[in-house]
Amino acid sequence: QVQLVESGGGLVQTGGSLRLSCAASGSILGFNTMGWYRQSLGKQRELVANITSGGSPNYADSVKGRFTISRDNAKNTVYLQMNSLKPEDTAVYYCKFTGIAFNGIRWKADDYWGQGTQVTVSS
Repeated sequence: QVQLVESGGGLVQTGGSLRLSCAASGSILGFNTMGWYRQSLGKQRELVANITSGGSPNYADSVKGRFTISRDNAKNTVYLQMNSLKPEDTAVYYCKFTGIAFNGIRWKADDYWGQGTQVTVSS
């Protein structure tokens, strides 16, 4: 199993910044993808950004130029630096791990989700 622990959400004014962190623990193989999704009221969960263990990032168009994703493979931790925040960025942000992990019985490719952290941007 993979456990994901998120931190860094909160309340910020328009134009402000926040940094989210997500640490993965468990028996994990090195090649994987970690990223952030978000879900606001009445909307579907959507990709914000993700990054492979090789360091290749991918961003939603709505956050390009404002958000930066990075990771520390030694710590199995992914970060999301969010700058120039807008009210429309308000959502619950979820960390996602996609890769191969030992589930107690066998190694298996799967998706794992964090519990979510609230980001609120006031106007």
